[in-house]
Amino acid sequence: MISIREKAEAATRYIRNHIRDLPRIAVLTGTGLSECVDGMAVSAQLAYQDIPHFPISTVESHPGQMLIGRLHGKTVAVFQGRFHLYEGYAPQEVAFPVRVSQQIGVKHFIVSNAAGGLNPDFSVGDIMLISDHINLTGCNPLPGPHDPALGNRFPDMTRAYAPDLIALGLDIGRSYTLPVQTGVYAGLMGPSLETPAETRFLQMIGASAVGFSTLMEVIAAVQAGMKVIGLSTITNINDPLHPVPATLENIIAAAHNAAPALKILIEQLIRRIDTPDTVI
Repeated sequence: MISIREKAEAATRYIRNHIRDLPRIAVLTGTGLSECVDGMAVSAQLAYQDIPHFPISTVESHPGQMLIGRLHGKTVAVFQGRFHLYEGYAPQEVAFPVRVSQQIGVKHFIVSNAAGGLNPDFSVGDIMLISDHINLTGCNPLPGPHDPALGNRFPDMTRAYAPDLIALGLDIGRSYTLPVQTGVYAGLMGPSLETPAETRFLQMIGASAVGFSTLMEVIAAVQAGMKVIGLSTITNINDPLHPVPATLENIIAAAHNAAPALKILIEQLIRRIDTPDTVI
């Protein structure tokens, strides 16, 4: 059976045939957030369905394409649309964009998502810089036969989200007066949203926001030795005492409304991250 690394190598060969510069920064966009890198000068646009072994996005507002382009003088890969465990994908499939990024040589990984706020001090439209996470999915992309080429069998997760990138994000937030917060992201399987009792539990264990994505990709990125920053757009507030039904349509609308602030944050992160380009 073909391994994840072999699949990623085949996908990378296809991608390299369509690009000139190898990106050292990758951005993975979440629900309703695909326009957050509209300022990039795109040189290649590859549909997921055309890339060998790439999964297909099935969720609304996930375009399902990989863009390569230049932004602030740097070559960047943007994955517009991700994959979720609740779609039926295996953890290794959810993390596949990271494995492709690893083969290309990406060193900095920027991941965004839409999340429900658990911290009562948060507001809809805030951007939470993820300081840590709690994996409640029951899944992990690393079990199975170990391939040393992918990284350490037991990657240390004590600093999964790079402290210097968090500090950089906070500085950008202050400079541009963006609604930036920090907090712990709790990842669930989904797709059913949280009950009031589950919301109370998540608050009790220290979670600041909750969502159905991000963790598989971050675990794989840490194993790959990438520096990671996670950005959660708060699209609704979960109040167990006064629960309000949340719909996908409202979540997407809130994400779209917050996209301009997220766009500034991501573009300035890319501008200030120090990483060289490599020409094929």
